[in-house]
Amino acid sequence: MLGLGPQEWAAVALSLQVALCATLLSLPLAIWVAHLLARKTFPGKQLLNAAVHLPLILPPVVTGYLLLLSFGTQSAIGGVLAKFGIVLAFRWTGAVLAAAIMAFPLMVRAIRLGIEAVDPKLEQAATTLGSSPFKVFTTITLPMCLPAIIAGAVLAFAKAMGEFGATITFVASIPGETRTLPSAIYAFLQVPGAEGPAIRLTIIAVIIAVGALLVSEWLAAKAARR
Repeated sequence: MLGLGPQEWAAVALSLQVALCATLLSLPLAIWVAHLLARKTFPGKQLLNAAVHLPLILPPVVTGYLLLLSFGTQSAIGGVLAKFGIVLAFRWTGAVLAAAIMAFPLMVRAIRLGIEAVDPKLEQAATTLGSSPFKVFTTITLPMCLPAIIAGAVLAFAKAMGEFGATITFVASIPGETRTLPSAIYAFLQVPGAEGPAIRLTIIAVIIAVGALLVSEWLAAKAARR
């Protein structure tokens, strides 16, 4: 397809792997945080909201550097994790962490808007009839905001696919290990005469983005009908 070479295929496969893992791993936490922000009142709510949206405000390179300071092998957290064989810095797993953090605010925002659109009176009526908060959430709130959850997941996936600044700062651009699609395009652009691979990868990125959007629309429409 498009005459991709081994390095290009490796970058595409790694980007899909990183984006999918980042989306799936952060989705349960995003739903929980979105529900907290949409329905609960508690001390520190605004601080939590600010912390969730902080990656959108900070330059991605700053986020990546903070991750390096926090999870590098010489840091307190990274050192402890390394003792258990968990190394994030300059590994593809670190790229997953960076992508998840950068995509998390978009996912939470979309899901929160979906939860806020659910009529609270429906939840109150179910509670009055004896349903537990967990049952109300899983049988009423969650199904009704499913299109928003799908939209948030697709937004996060797209953001994770295109993440560059935090990723290259935290895990660098190691071929076959941490070189994702954006960093591969950047690397090819630094080599004279390598515009061909960069263009091919750009086309692949556009195809994946459009495909994800179409799948999202289809799933959201199907969930809305249900």
